[in-house]
Amino acid sequence: MAKSICGVDVSSTALDARIGHDDGPWKRFDRSNEGVAGLIAFCREHAVDLVVMEATGGYEKLPFGLLWAADVATAIVNPRSVRRFAEAMGLLEKTDRIDAGVIAWYAEVKHIKAHPPAGATQLRLTALVTRLRQLTEARVAQLNQRRLVDDDGVLASFEAVIAVLSREIRTFETGIAELIGADPLWQKLDAEFRTIKGVADRTVARLMAEMPGDRHPLRQGRR
Repeated sequence: MAKSICGVDVSSTALDARIGHDDGPWKRFDRSNEGVAGLIAFCREHAVDLVVMEATGGYEKLPFGLLWAADVATAIVNPRSVRRFAEAMGLLEKTDRIDAGVIAWYAEVKHIKAHPPAGATQLRLTALVTRLRQLTEARVAQLNQRRLVDDDGVLASFEAVIAVLSREIRTFETGIAELIGADPLWQKLDAEFRTIKGVADRTVARLMAEMPGDRHPLRQGRR
C-alpha cells in the first residue's frame, strides 16, 4: 500500500501543505506554534504517513521540531533536488500549492524516509561548522581586498581584521576538534572518513554535521 505523503512548502510566515501531488487536499497554516498544531491535526485527519519539507535556510526548523515532538514522521529534502525533479517532470509553473504537491511527489518517487532531529551534540557541531565557514569566507574576502590597497593606514586596518579572523578561525577549529574528540562514536566516524584519500578536516566535520543523528551508522549499531 502506497504511503500517504504530505508535502509542505515552507516560507517565513506560512506553511502550505498538500497531500499527494494529484489534486490532494491542500491547506495553508501560519508558521507558528498554533499553525503547526493545525498542520498536525490536518495530517492526522488524512492519515498521513510522512511529512516532507525543503530546507529553507532555517524556516523549516520550527515545524520540523514540533512535528517530531508530536510523533509525526517528517523529513527534510534538498530544494535543488526538488526543483530539478520538477523541471524533469515538465512542471515549470510555481505556486505555493503546486510546490507543496511537487515536494510530496518527489518524496514518493525517491522513496524519502523520515529522519528525526539531530541530537544536541550534532546541533552544536553544525553551529560551529557554519560559523567556521563564515569566518573563513570573510578572511578570504579580506585577503583578496588587501591586494588592491597601497595606503599604509588602510593596510594596517586589513592586517588587524585578518588577525582577528585568523584567531577566531583557530578557536572554532579547536572547538570542533574537541567536540568530535569528546564522543567515542564521533571519533570512530572521524577515523573512518579519514581513510578516504584527500578528505580534509573541515570536510569531515561538515559531513558529520549534516548527517541526521538517528541515521548515524555507528549509533544505529549501538541500539
